Amino acid sequence: MNPYVRERINRKLETLSDERLYQVLDYVEFLESKYGERPAPVPNVFQKFTDGVEDTLRAGGLAAGTVVEAVGFLNKAMGVLNNVAQTTKTVATDVVSTARTVADQIGAPPPAAPPAPPGTAPVPPAEPPPGQSPPAPPPSAPA
Repeated sequence: MNPYVRERINRKLETLSDERLYQVLDYVEFLESKYGERPAPVPNVFQKFTDGVEDTLRAGGLAAGTVVEAVGFLNKAMGVLNNVAQTTKTVATDVVSTARTVADQIGAPPPAAPPAPPGTAPVPPAEPPPGQSPPAPPPSAPA
């Protein structure tokens, strides 16, 4: 989008009431559905939820100011949830990184390979570490 046109539209929008802004939003969504040249960016789960609540409140006939307040609270809550999710992801990444570092330092063996899918050749067992003898094969059953 042309940044100069975007700025000009934003200046014009600043002068309108919330009720008129919702009319502008409805018109923009109509134009998008008829003449959109590319798909709109996919909103995240929180945005979809907020948009759904906002549309429901508007359909219920609530005053635009009330809808704006409710959506403002939702956006603040969504911001907090996004921060919690990001922090959790960072902590999990740090835990995994630390666990790998510790495992490397103590010489722990790498995790076992997953089983081969049906119909593929089995993977030969890994060589034993130096100084250790391979495990004895299981005794064969009498015939």
